[in-house]
Amino acid sequence: MSPVRLRRSVRAVVLDEDDRILLCRFVFSKPAGTIVVWAAPGGGVDPGEATLVALRRELHEETGLTVDADPPHVWHQEVIDPGHAVGYDGVINDYFLVRTASFNPRGAMSDDELAAENIVGFRWWRLSDIADYRGPDVFSPRDLATPLAALIADGVPARPVPFGL
Repeated sequence: MSPVRLRRSVRAVVLDEDDRILLCRFVFSKPAGTIVVWAAPGGGVDPGEATLVALRRELHEETGLTVDADPPHVWHQEVIDPGHAVGYDGVINDYFLVRTASFNPRGAMSDDELAAENIVGFRWWRLSDIADYRGPDVFSPRDLATPLAALIADGVPARPVPFGL
């Protein structure tokens, strides 16, 4: 059996003063059709790159947000699914909490560069809008409302909360 290759990524749970979360709208074309996924901003950790350096780079590139302090590590996601990330058997996403005032996301990447990363927009979501959503799009993690509700209600956990898809 060959070793499992997992893509290491970092993501930011960006919460504004009204506890709204900033999510990226990813559009993926697959043989079975197009899928839209709302996920936290972030991306891959380059070889030899420190996790928080990668987080700062990704936030600047995608949203324009600058993070000076070291944000707390709040969630850990592992998904083993060969179709989940091209060239990998799955992903590991580490999520960090970033509190900020609401802003209009506009990163260093052009619209074409964002589209090459499958990002076609951003939106601030209220927890209730995520929990009540019944449309065709999906969230990552799929049950985003549950860990988000706990994070808003209870604050930073003692250890990162683990979850899957």
